[in-house]
Amino acid sequence: MAGRTLIALVSTLVLVGTGAAWRVYDHAIKGVTTSDAISDGPKSVGEEQNILIMGLDSRLDEHGNALPQEMYNALHAGDDSVVGMNSNVLMLIHIPGDGSNSTAISIPRDDYVTLDPASCGGDICKGKIKEAYGRAYFAAKQKYEGKIKSPEALDAKARDAGRRAEASTVTKFLGGVPIDHFVEITLAAFFQVAQAVQPITVCLNERTQDKFSGANFVKGPQQINASQAMAFVRQRRDPNESLNFTDLDRTRRQQAFIVSLANKLQSSGTLSSPTALMNLLQVAQQNMAVDKGLDLGKFAGQASSLMGGGLTLFTLPVDDFGTDPDSGEAINIVDTDKIHAYVKNLLNPPKPGAAKTTSAPPTTTAIAAADGVVVNVVNASGKNGLGGNVEKALAGKGFTQGSASTGYARSSSILLYGSGAEKAATALATQLGLTATESSEINSQSIQLTVGTELAGSDSLTSLVGATSDGSSTATSTTPPPPPVAATNTGAKAPAPTDLSSMNGSGVPCVK
Repeated sequence: MAGRTLIALVSTLVLVGTGAAWRVYDHAIKGVTTSDAISDGPKSVGEEQNILIMGLDSRLDEHGNALPQEMYNALHAGDDSVVGMNSNVLMLIHIPGDGSNSTAISIPRDDYVTLDPASCGGDICKGKIKEAYGRAYFAAKQKYEGKIKSPEALDAKARDAGRRAEASTVTKFLGGVPIDHFVEITLAAFFQVAQAVQPITVCLNERTQDKFSGANFVKGPQQINASQAMAFVRQRRDPNESLNFTDLDRTRRQQAFIVSLANKLQSSGTLSSPTALMNLLQVAQQNMAVDKGLDLGKFAGQASSLMGGGLTLFTLPVDDFGTDPDSGEAINIVDTDKIHAYVKNLLNPPKPGAAKTTSAPPTTTAIAAADGVVVNVVNASGKNGLGGNVEKALAGKGFTQGSASTGYARSSSILLYGSGAEKAATALATQLGLTATESSEINSQSIQLTVGTELAGSDSLTSLVGATSDGSSTATSTTPPPPPVAATNTGAKAPAPTDLSSMNGSGVPCVK
């Protein structure tokens, strides 16, 4: 629910770029919580920047304090007794180094992905992408409880573990996109910013209501207050089932509210009021954390172009809706290869007139001594269908196709062989960058290949397997994905619940 708090970042960016704000900026910025949680992670080359925005569902502020009762009343979802530290909103803002328009990519919170090991007790597991932060946070808190006496220091240590795990999970999910900086915002920020600038104009394509969020809105443009804003960005249900509400629609609403808020900040007198500016900066002090490497002054200087139509907002698609086999909760089923292709195209679109590139064809030469050797593949990568694809590909290299099975998720891969299969196993291991190990548990003239997450995304497996006969591939597709659908369209042109969609970062968007 805290995803709505992304608004605090937008407002802060806009307001500190003004002359009035700069007079108090140096004082205010010293009160913003900083962290070095991602300082040792991969970074972009040159002037490009990727900034991860994390909106937490915590019912506390950034310092662990309870929120005002009026906020809990507006939330319709409990108070500080409700414990939660998930990143219910995840958005990557990509700022190109060449000064071209920026891109914001929203990641649906329930996407079912491989989580960082810190979120899984040091192993590999799968879960909703929003859970990487919370799982790592509570694991670290349990680990250091009693060793770190100060509650504030313990909380800070646990939050850093959550930030690191969430950033790592997002990087891998998006196809190795480096995260240079992060901005973390709590639930409190959204309500307080909305209070400072209310009323705010929003627009809906249909009349809608929802008793769970407290939403009750008419069709068309309308002005809403801070309490109504909470309902506007939280709504994901409606008694009218034909509206087909999903979490993706809620994400689009959050994006629309960001754009509407920015429009209000730029067009009203809010930013010319020293009192209002100080109130907004105090929101940042209380309810926002950033990495130590982020130059907020430089970032704020880019606010004008970001919020003046120089930002396009995308919502990543999902393939289907399903159920977590462990918890029974609803999840979004996603195709990671497809996501990698979408993100690559969004962040690095082909230049006009640029030559098209294609992937190198898979190796077709038979592997030495493969004839007569059976290969069984255990898929421990968490990537659906990979075991069968590897089986088919290796059959094309001269092996006898065995069986494919699914194992517990793990990062490393193992190649075992039985008597008589050493030469073939060694040749296969060399191509995959592994070590072949003889095992009495493996039948003679047989090999067992366990594919972990690291090998699943490697060039060695891609070049060996390539595209299989069923059209699937272990490599990220180089074919540009279909164009996104405008999230503000209506009728038959509106995006399907699972489509990649886009939104222009200006005006007052009219959404579902």
